[in-house]
Amino acid sequence: MEFICKDKIVELSNPGVSSRQLLSPDNSSSKNVTITEVHLEPGAIQPRHSHNASEQIWYATKGIGKILIANNEEKEFAAGDVVRFEKDEIHGLLNDSDDEFVYISVTSPPINFCYAYKEKR
Repeated sequence: MEFICKDKIVELSNPGVSSRQLLSPDNSSSKNVTITEVHLEPGAIQPRHSHNASEQIWYATKGIGKILIANNEEKEFAAGDVVRFEKDEIHGLLNDSDDEFVYISVTSPPINFCYAYKEKR
């Protein structure tokens, strides 16, 4: 068993976006997944990007936003929805609502997301 105490959960942030690293290479010996809880303030964006070696699953837990996909396309994403991105698949997120948007991300194999954020707490 591996127990991760809340004080071992690192929070990464960019303007309007915070990502709590619930299970990551920094606090776990898991070789299979990274699990993050991501919060986007109203108007915040995670720009389109891809992961060349990992797939990702997002589960929306609060709010409504837009998934940003290839060819400048968008898809509505709301609490209760689940989306899976294959490796190399373009994805991002825009919170164009007036409320916070929250989702859980599961990434396999694991990624250390420190490279993508400006601040670490």
